[in-house]
Amino acid sequence: MQLTWATHTADIDYKNGNEILTNIIASLFTDTRANEDDILPSGGIDKRGWWGDSFSNKKIGSKLWLLSREKQLSSVLKRAQEYAEESLQWMIKERLIKSVTVIATNPTNSVLLLTVRPILYNSDDVPEYSFTAALNNI
Repeated sequence: MQLTWATHTADIDYKNGNEILTNIIASLFTDTRANEDDILPSGGIDKRGWWGDSFSNKKIGSKLWLLSREKQLSSVLKRAQEYAEESLQWMIKERLIKSVTVIATNPTNSVLLLTVRPILYNSDDVPEYSFTAALNNI
């Protein structure tokens, strides 16, 4: 079983299994709780976060959702890259991957493209996974 990415949403594939891809999707597109100093979209007060984080020291998710109302600027792409890389660090700590590179771009208006390249322990191959998300839906 694995999560697969299909045009702005994830779906469950019961026939195939890719633990790395599933962990990447869950890490990027689950909302982690905002810090006190984070600026919330549209001046909101909801800091979001996954309820399961209340019971574990291992936090799941990313802050990509904080970018949902941002303009298409290079500074926003930099933050998207940082948020994505931060959300994947647990995979390095758990020794699921050696390292990871994330590239954030805007291929078209209001679309964020994240390209994730994890370096695996047991392979010379460097898989590349691409995810698009509408900025107003992150």
